[in-house]
Amino acid sequence: MVLLLKEYLSSEDVEEASHCVQDLEVPHFYHELIYEAIVMMLEDGHERVMLLMKNLFDFFSKTNIVKPDQIINGFEHVFDSFADIQLDIPNAHTLLEKFADMCAQDGIIPISLTLKVPSRGRKRFVSEGDGGIVKV
Repeated sequence: MVLLLKEYLSSEDVEEASHCVQDLEVPHFYHELIYEAIVMMLEDGHERVMLLMKNLFDFFSKTNIVKPDQIINGFEHVFDSFADIQLDIPNAHTLLEKFADMCAQDGIIPISLTLKVPSRGRKRFVSEGDGGIVKV
């Protein structure tokens, strides 16, 4: 699946990518493809890759190659793994939020799913005069 996605990013040929997905013949695992695509997009962090992945998901959605529940499951898998993902990709929250909004605007995912994007968990650190107490 990762090789398929890398090839897609290189060629930008959405139809070829969709044929490769169909050749896999594992529709019950397509959520894993969505998960890998989102993580790859987060790791890259460039607008170009974000747009390409959105276009791929849009094509999958409109042609029903990947069923809506598999797309949603892929996003939810990212949300569930987000604590680990964010350790490796510090700006992952911003990228994921933007990507989910783009997908919702194009009708790829329901708007309600964007409400499940993990919130940015940040601790406020000690400032002078606080007596060394960490604020929560």
